Amino acid sequence: MKRLLLIFLVLSLVNCSKDKDDTTTPPDTRVLKILALGDSYTKGESVCSTCKFPTQVRDSINARRGNGLSEVQIIAQIGWTTPQLKNAINQTNPPNTFDLVTLLIGVNNQYQNMPFSFYENDFPELVQKAIEKAGGNRNKVVVLSIPDYAFTPFGNGNTSISAALQTYNQFASDYCASQQISFVYITDITQLGLQQPALVAQDGLHPSTLAYTRFVERLLPVVMPKLGL
Repeated sequence: MKRLLLIFLVLSLVNCSKDKDDTTTPPDTRVLKILALGDSYTKGESVCSTCKFPTQVRDSINARRGNGLSEVQIIAQIGWTTPQLKNAINQTNPPNTFDLVTLLIGVNNQYQNMPFSFYENDFPELVQKAIEKAGGNRNKVVVLSIPDYAFTPFGNGNTSISAALQTYNQFASDYCASQQISFVYITDITQLGLQQPALVAQDGLHPSTLAYTRFVERLLPVVMPKLGL
């Protein structure tokens, strides 16, 4: 009788162990897809191919996950204004299946002295396009504020640049708030460029790798929950 009881207890422990093993969460092997839309700030002008903020975000996600991979597609070029970005998205026509979409645009509208009405019309369209590319899920979209190039050797502390970009950023921030879109403010990082030259790339205009790393430090707390990480 005692022997039968002992066998029963052993079998019970084995079954319990199996049940625990069966409830183990499987590894996350999804291939997460990121789409980055913008201009030279997204393209990463004057920094290495893995130094721009979209690739730093990708690499940070991969490091966090341990399993699976993340891929990033970048639609961005130096000098692009909002109309040019709109055209490029339409021509490229990426799928509507991205897990995360970032948008950073507008500096060239200001630099080229385009009427502000272009941005007022185009920026909402670009945000809605970003939502579309995120499968219609606005929670998967993140907008970054426009860096302030007044605080570079090229901008030479020109306060009129800062004032103009503040108008652009305020419009973008207000629109994102009205649409419940995540808006990450990184402009103040770039406004340290004259005090901290390491934040400016060697071309004297664009953000450096260090500046992009600081962008990513602000992005990750917003991005990770959107990806379930």
